[in-house]
Formats: sequence, structure tokens, C-alpha cells
Amino acid sequence: MTALLTVRDLKAGYGRVQILHGISIELPEHGNIGLFGPNGHGKTTLLRAISGLVRCNSGAITFDGQQIAGRDASRIVEAGLIHVPQGNVLFPNLTIAETLQLGAHRAAARKNFEANLALATEIFPKLRERWQQRVSTLSGGERQMVSIGMALMNQPRVLILDEPTLGLAPKVKDELCQAISRISDRGIPLIVVEQDIEFLMQLTKKLYLISHGETKAELSADNRPNNREIMEMYFGM
Repeated sequence: MTALLTVRDLKAGYGRVQILHGISIELPEHGNIGLFGPNGHGKTTLLRAISGLVRCNSGAITFDGQQIAGRDASRIVEAGLIHVPQGNVLFPNLTIAETLQLGAHRAAARKNFEANLALATEIFPKLRERWQQRVSTLSGGERQMVSIGMALMNQPRVLILDEPTLGLAPKVKDELCQAISRISDRGIPLIVVEQDIEFLMQLTKKLYLISHGETKAELSADNRPNNREIMEMYFGM
């Protein structure tokens, strides 16, 4: 299967502190990948490196046949790699309507504004219901819907989600997982960081275990781990 995005032997970090020590992953042209592993071991840094927010010290990141390691983040966004970071970082005083309009940043997205808006509000009907409500008045789950809706307004060629269900109540988490599955059903490739491996296995056939800044294991639906194996991966039990 042809790869849309490939990361090879990537080393990156913050200043003199190296976090990634030669990570390699591959996103197929038509599919999703999931990343899991202990907190603080490099998953978010990897996503930031792909998005141009962290400097790459060595290695390669190839997207649609083009080398993007070292590119400015704005050029990576324009190419269609759209990243939703942890913590739904939004402008609290803007309304949902204003926030979604702000999301249409790419030239391609501005041309297809109405179609992208229709998709975002179809995936998240609550956004249309609360159209003029300010972001600061929303619940955590609703803010996450706005964050992902804003990303959809940018017409992603690849959507990158960093722990989208973090800290959410079980019912809200289930709703968001279903919405992410619907996005995948629309043919938008996903890179998802999540601790819920069951959800990741439903969403994708390929998982990568990231630990100590390295790719420690590659899992597929054919070698699905059980709970004990997951504990051993995390804690070396």
C-alpha cells in the first residue's frame, strides 16, 4: 500500500534536550494510524515535528512525495496537514461561528467554505445548535468538537488528533469517538494519539507503540494485544 506520509529515523527535541531518538512511522494513502504509549515519551513531540512546530535534528518526513522536515509550519498547513493539539486551544471570546470561519485558512478551504462548513456541522450538529455561543461558555467536550470542527473547515488532507478524548466524561468520550469514526468514513486519513487502545483498534488496522522517544512496536489487527500484553508494553512487567 502506498504511503501518504512517512517518518524515517526522526530525531528531534527542544533545545539541547532530544526527545525523539530515531522514530519511524508510516501513514497509508487510504487509512489511519494510531499512536499510544506512556505519557511524556514523545508522542506529542512527534506530532509537533510533523507539523513543523518542533525542529528536526535529523531524519526525514515525507508527505505526498515531498520532504517537509524543516519547512515552516504555515507551509505544512497549506499542504493539508492539519493538527488539532491537546487541550482545545481556542480563542475564548469568539463565538462558534467566528471560530469555524477562522478555521478556513488554506486557499483550498476558502474556495470550498460552504461544503466544509456543511461537513463540520454534520459531524458535530451541536455546533450549529449553539452557533452564536461563545467558546468560553462551552463544556470541555463541546470545545473539543469546536477544535476538530475548526480543523475540518481547513479541508485537511490528513487530520492529526492529539488525545482528543483526554479528560472527558465516558458518555462525551463515546460521542466524540463516534464523530471521529465518521470523519474517517469520509475518507480523511487520520493520525490519532490516544490511550484508549480499544478505540484505536476500531479506527485503524495499524498502531505504533511510542516509548522513550522510539517506535517500540508496530501492531495490526492480526496481532491485536490483550490487556496483559498492553501492561507489559507500558511498564515492562
